[in-house]
Formats: sequence, C-alpha cells, structure tokens
Amino acid sequence: MSTIGWIIILVVVLVALVVLAATMMRKRRLEERRAQAGQLRQEAAGRSDEIARSEQEARAAEARAEAARAQAQEAEQRATETRRQVEMDQAHQEDRIREANRIDPDDKRF
Repeated sequence: MSTIGWIIILVVVLVALVVLAATMMRKRRLEERRAQAGQLRQEAAGRSDEIARSEQEARAAEARAEAARAQAQEAEQRATETRRQVEMDQAHQEDRIREANRIDPDDKRF
C-alpha cells in the first residue's frame, strides 16, 4: 500500500475517533443533565410539604388579620357612638345652663 493510502486510512481513523469521542462526550453531558434535572425535581418535590405548610400559615395569618380588622371596626363604631353621646350630653347641658340663666331673675347677662 502506498503512503497516500496509509495517510487516507489514518485520516479516516482519526476522524472516526474524533466523531466517537464527540458522541461519547455528548452522551455524557446528556446523562449529567438528566441527573441534574432529576435532582432538581426531587428537591422541588421535597419542598412541597414546606410550601403547603407556609400556605396554611399564610391563610391563618390572613384570617387573624381579618378578625383584627373586624374588631378594630367595631371598636371604632363604639368610639364614634360614645363621642356622639358625649357631644349630645354636652349640648343638653349647655341648653340647660342657658335655660337656667334665662329664667334666673338675678342673672344680668340677658
């Protein structure tokens, strides 16, 4: 066989080795990515319980906040009613004092 023949065979063998090496590297990368994806899925599944617990805690906190808002609103209404009653009592007292001053023969203000 001539030198050119051996060179062609050598080039074909080298190309085949390069293709084989590239294929093996690609296969290895794919396997690594599959393993990584599996690990990520497993971690995500492991957090499901934690997320569910956090969700439940959030709902409970929202319920407590709503109850606190309702209590605050009731307290505000009671305060408003009490303030109105005080203002009415003050107005009534002022009316009584004016009436007393009006009918008092010794009061010289009028």
